Amino acid sequence: MTTGAEPATPTRALAAKFYSFDRRLALLALGMFAIGTDSFVIAGILGEIARDFDVSIAAAGQLITTYALSYAIFTPITAVAMANWPRQRVLLTGILIFVVGNLVAGFGASFALVLIGRCISGLGAAIFAPMASATAAAMVGDKNRASALAVMMIALSAATAFGAPIGTVIGALLSWHYTFVLIAVIGMFVAIGVAVLVECGETTQKLSLRMRLRPIQDRRILAVLFTTFVVLCGLYVTYTYIAVIFDRATRGDGVALAVLISILGIAGTVGSIVSGHLTDRIGSRIVINVSLVALALNFAWLPLTSANFASAIVAVIIWGICGWGVVIPQQHRLIGLAPEYAPILLSLYAMAVYGGTSVAGVVGAVASVAIGYHQLPLVGAALIACGLVVSEYATWTIKRDGERLNKVADLDS
Repeated sequence: MTTGAEPATPTRALAAKFYSFDRRLALLALGMFAIGTDSFVIAGILGEIARDFDVSIAAAGQLITTYALSYAIFTPITAVAMANWPRQRVLLTGILIFVVGNLVAGFGASFALVLIGRCISGLGAAIFAPMASATAAAMVGDKNRASALAVMMIALSAATAFGAPIGTVIGALLSWHYTFVLIAVIGMFVAIGVAVLVECGETTQKLSLRMRLRPIQDRRILAVLFTTFVVLCGLYVTYTYIAVIFDRATRGDGVALAVLISILGIAGTVGSIVSGHLTDRIGSRIVINVSLVALALNFAWLPLTSANFASAIVAVIIWGICGWGVVIPQQHRLIGLAPEYAPILLSLYAMAVYGGTSVAGVVGAVASVAIGYHQLPLVGAALIACGLVVSEYATWTIKRDGERLNKVADLDS
């Protein structure tokens, strides 16, 4: 019999490390799942909200625009303001604001209050999501960075596969108010987990103001970010109005729409897993280019394929795999330019994502008047094709400029 504490063996220490790692990564992924559900579920309950407040579908679609615009505006601001905060404080602040926003939206008695709730939720997501991705990337070595980011993206795509469809069904069978309450409950669970599992002492790297601003002066980074902006705008021109674009296939049935959204999410989960693996093995360029070409062609055919449920299933499978297949190699490419800037770069990436999303809502509303909702995917296809051109320009600038952005320490000394 031994007395006192047993000495820590290398095997025991390694097991403890992986046990802690898995719990924390799962927690961060759950937070991303909640944020993803909040982002994607609106498209499925758009009709119910529009009817309750007697507004048009295009007006209700601005709930997505408000959330995305809030996310895009606040992401760089909060990233700089909270750059030297402990990780736990940043994550906890973000998820609690997110919870409050969803409760305001869920109990909102007017369309204006729901809009305010969406704005608050966007602020919370802008704080939490970039830090969650940066924390996940920091947990692993450079060799497995894309795989760690893939876990975060799998959580987001799982939100499309499960969270958004469940929220859509709840909205169709009960009320859209309960959808937001469910998201708030998930957020509170994540907040409790962050308080328990994330250590207070962990902080991001302290960077001078000059170093924080330096990424936006690099044209390679700007080209990658603009690629993301244009592609996401193309994707969300279609996704924002998915309920009316696919109404011929679903015949207006909320459950049938939930099935399509679920298939889209499951395909996105597959795309996240495969693209993370391929990016680690063959690099980002091929994965990005193949995905964008397939997406553009798929969206060009959507006005026809969205008219029938069977062809709609095939279309959303391609959409899910290739749409989510772009996300991870884009993040991997961005962080690879300057790993030490990961939190700042991921914040800028999130700004590009939600900037494109917010613009998409407006572009879709305007374009729908001119060409109708069923033709909107053609606008998305054109934007995705433009994204391919910008992506190739990004590749050219990365090869030409060569030097990594993070080799700037001497400039600030």
